[in-house]
Amino acid sequence: MSSAPPPATPHSVDTLYRDHHGWLHGWLRKRLGDREQAADIAQDTFLRLLLSGRLPSLDEGRSYLTQIARNLLIDQWRRQRIERAYLDSIAHLAEPESPSLETRALVIETLLQIDAMLDAMPAKVREAFLLSQFEGLTYPQIAQQLQVSVSSVQKYMLRAIAACYQVLYGE
Repeated sequence: MSSAPPPATPHSVDTLYRDHHGWLHGWLRKRLGDREQAADIAQDTFLRLLLSGRLPSLDEGRSYLTQIARNLLIDQWRRQRIERAYLDSIAHLAEPESPSLETRALVIETLLQIDAMLDAMPAKVREAFLLSQFEGLTYPQIAQQLQVSVSSVQKYMLRAIAACYQVLYGE
């Protein structure tokens, strides 16, 4: 009669750091081509792990760290894309009309929150919101395009506007 192996126990953050930091830094450096940026993301990976309070089992250490690091890279690229788009949109403004650095930072932070909010929405809610706000379509036009009822569009919009309100004013 064979017995199953004992379940893998979680690492400590200290053990994970000692065992995998060098490997993770190298993995990130290959993908980013920048030693300092790789070091920052590696540190942020372990910080996120520490703050999460969740530790992987012994056999999942690298894959768990890789997933956290990938998510951080996606967040960083998304932030850079949004920041670049905003800066491109204000590049044509004359100096007196150009927003201050503080205002720019606040706008970029708000845009990132809106982007995260939109990303978290179900696809049809997001699509209805974008069609209404950026394409100027009416609810019946949105309903036709999404192949749903007008009452569904109303519900989608209510949900999207509530999410916007939460971004702007908190709970």
